[in-house]
Amino acid sequence: MVNSLLIAILCLSAAHAQTAPAAPVKLAILGDSLAAGYGVSPAQAMPAKLEAALKKAGRNVTVINHGVSGDTTAGGLQRIDWMLADKPDIVMVELGANDALRATDPTVTEKNLDAIIGKLKEAGVTVWLAGMLAPRNYGPEYAKQFDGIYQRLAEKHGVPLYAFFLDGVAQDPALNQGDGIHPNPAGVDVIVERILPFVTKNLDDNASVRRPARP
Repeated sequence: MVNSLLIAILCLSAAHAQTAPAAPVKLAILGDSLAAGYGVSPAQAMPAKLEAALKKAGRNVTVINHGVSGDTTAGGLQRIDWMLADKPDIVMVELGANDALRATDPTVTEKNLDAIIGKLKEAGVTVWLAGMLAPRNYGPEYAKQFDGIYQRLAEKHGVPLYAFFLDGVAQDPALNQGDGIHPNPAGVDVIVERILPFVTKNLDDNASVRRPARP
């Protein structure tokens, strides 16, 4: 009788383990004002809109907004440990726009991004990289040096690259706020629509997502 009861309990426990919902994948966006949601409400910021789109697609993903307005690659490097306290499984690095606006030497930007990716990988976190383009008024030489940063680093570290974070939005007055730089809510919707296939593809790529064991 005791053995039968024990077997029944073990079977129920196994069934519960099989049906218990998996913990959500935690995707952090390490970025600047484009991630933070400058000029829009928190619910209209890219991370919140991306999470909503993923849930609508049946994806159990929590998107954490680690965007800081005005942040540079140097600032992003300094706050990695703070971000890692949220224990993300994946970090999308969205930095570099403010470096370009300040005409930072591209070699400095590349060095900082290289260090960011390296530190995240050392922590066992999956890394995705979102690219940026330099303002064209700085001349072709600067643009060439800056624009190539992201592809070089993606190849060096073997991380997925979304080529241009503002694809479909940059320089479109209808999709940007009055400063011509920051997306308005309609612009955020375009960013999410464009980047969603990249995110879902890499979520499905077992080689791309390695969820570290968490205490």
